[in-house]
Amino acid sequence: MPERVTLTVNGKTRTVDVEGRTLLVHALRDGLALTGTHVGCDTSQCGACTVLLDGRAVKSCTVLALQAEGAEVTTIEGLSQDDDLHPIQSAFVEHHGLQCGFCTPGMILTAFDLLSRDPDPSDEEIRRALRGNLCRCTGYQTVVESVRAAGAALREERGS
Repeated sequence: MPERVTLTVNGKTRTVDVEGRTLLVHALRDGLALTGTHVGCDTSQCGACTVLLDGRAVKSCTVLALQAEGAEVTTIEGLSQDDDLHPIQSAFVEHHGLQCGFCTPGMILTAFDLLSRDPDPSDEEIRRALRGNLCRCTGYQTVVESVRAAGAALREERGS
């Protein structure tokens, strides 16, 4: 029997009916039509389903939708403001941190979490933070460069 779950998704209160076993990734994609959150592996290995849950990057294939009741969820669709890309999104475009784009939402949201905690991470810290996000197209160097550039842009934006 479906249960109703209420979340704040991308700044808006949303309610969706789910089965008890429904994963957050499926509630977002199928229940709320937020298809930027990808299902890549169903085993929590790839990171394509990464979202921010109360500000922290989580693999939404490891969270039941009911566990997220009352939480704030940010998907890739919620990162940009007024049709302007977020600085992290812009950095991925400018520094070629994506190819096919399938893993990109998870990479960007993982980078967002990292940069919110450490605005000037080293390349090693970036690589460590991204180790749970797999990409089959890039050699990761451009992803690291994109995160580094995003950090610089965010620091400049904040005046630090």
